[in-house]
Amino acid sequence: MKKWRCTVCGYIHTGDEPPDKCPVCGADKSLFEEVVEAERAVNQTADTSAKPATPETPDESRQVDLENPPDAKFGNIYHLLIGQMLKHHAHPISTHIPNGVLPISFLFIILALISGSTSLGTAAFCNIVMVVLTTPFVIFSGYVEWQHRYNGIMTNQFKLKIVCAIIVAAGSVTLAFWWIMSPGVLAAASAGRNIFIFISLVTLAAAGIAGFIGGKLVFRD
Repeated sequence: MKKWRCTVCGYIHTGDEPPDKCPVCGADKSLFEEVVEAERAVNQTADTSAKPATPETPDESRQVDLENPPDAKFGNIYHLLIGQMLKHHAHPISTHIPNGVLPISFLFIILALISGSTSLGTAAFCNIVMVVLTTPFVIFSGYVEWQHRYNGIMTNQFKLKIVCAIIVAAGSVTLAFWWIMSPGVLAAASAGRNIFIFISLVTLAAAGIAGFIGGKLVFRD
């Protein structure tokens, strides 16, 4: 049985033909290449040995030249920064901040509503501010990862991930400024309380969906 590798994310498919769409990143079947097994490579003739060898492991298709990333138009410092971000997995690490803090913030909001505690409300506000402060770097590192590891391909999965990132950024900024302008937004008498809670829930859901897609890309399952 043949094996096919997605050249975008490294997913391996077993079958006579590659799938119409990659189940991990959504890449078209034209972006799959057949995996050449070791024992088959040994039997290749001399004339075919001159052809570029097909990588035998999924990770090789996603390797990036960390010393010389392709985008150096902003100078050597930027060049070095991008290389280090890719080498040390800056995006997966930074994503854990909003993905971990948003659920806690939403939990504090619910507890503040139930108990009427202003301290819990303050804790929720501080967590939202943390999301606002970290989201720009998360988005930037995600863009770097998308461009250099996945060749900037625009499949439905990446489109959805981008939309979710925009929702998280816009939602967290909206919540933070709303809270600053109206500290009593969670009070029972507040006319906008339900809308505030809805925006919080949508922001949390968007972060969860983006994290789910990111997990599929990392683990390729």
